[in-house]
Amino acid sequence: MAVVKATDSDIALLARLLRAEAEGEGVLGMMLVGNVGINRIRANCSDFQGLRTIPQMIYQPHAFEAVIHGYFYQRAREREKTLARRAINGEYHWPAKYSLWYFKPPGDCLQQWYNQPLVGRYKLHCFYEPTAETCQNVYNTF
Repeated sequence: MAVVKATDSDIALLARLLRAEAEGEGVLGMMLVGNVGINRIRANCSDFQGLRTIPQMIYQPHAFEAVIHGYFYQRAREREKTLARRAINGEYHWPAKYSLWYFKPPGDCLQQWYNQPLVGRYKLHCFYEPTAETCQNVYNTF
């Protein structure tokens, strides 16, 4: 059962984001991007207050670099649509289970991103989850 509402168009949009942001990180890397996006919708805190839909989350200003590049605008493929559905249905993986941010640094992970602690790294991306003081709600969504 879906943890956020999603139309076929929303699934395709999220699939395009997964591919554009993390195709080089493989299936799990793309799932982690999906986890962060779904968390942003469900948590309703920090920089993500008021996000209720997948399009709002993806097109939030400065949220994802991929939306400014042409690769994002290619048609969604079935492989990524399947991954998008899995994220929408609540399949979560560490280190993105409660993460609201990820970052691809040129070297080591920063210990904090947007003043939130590093929770882990997967391949080239570092993941950051909010503290309970910053966003208690993210921990209440599962």
